[in-house]
Amino acid sequence: MAYFGQNAISISAYRDQKFKGTRSEQERLLSQSNTLYVGNLSFYTTEEQIHELFSRAGDVKRIIMGLDRNKKTPCGFCFVEYYTRADAENCMRYINGTRLDDRLIRTDWDAGFIEGRQYGRGKSGGQVRDEYRKEFDPGRQ
Repeated sequence: MAYFGQNAISISAYRDQKFKGTRSEQERLLSQSNTLYVGNLSFYTTEEQIHELFSRAGDVKRIIMGLDRNKKTPCGFCFVEYYTRADAENCMRYINGTRLDDRLIRTDWDAGFIEGRQYGRGKSGGQVRDEYRKEFDPGRQ
């Protein structure tokens, strides 16, 4: 894990494989970003629920819901953009790993939202990881 600054929250080893740019550009953007990827959401979680939880860490600039590419319905992830890096760091500290709609959500730094990334990249239009699940998960069906 990389750390940026004394009090900064660590950046995971995961990298968006479809990032358009060099690895060093991606690292720089991640270290300065105010945007978080939020995963493991229920398909039924609303934008209002996300805003209510995430605004506890700071002022939310916008929420971009992840959508199934084909059906245009929520597919279990979103992007949350804060006005400041400090608020995004508070979110990583205090909200990552908490429960929302009976699901443990995970947050990770994102290099910044670009139009088109709100759509699932799986073969069926949703998330890739859902295509490999073997157990039935009522929050994700």
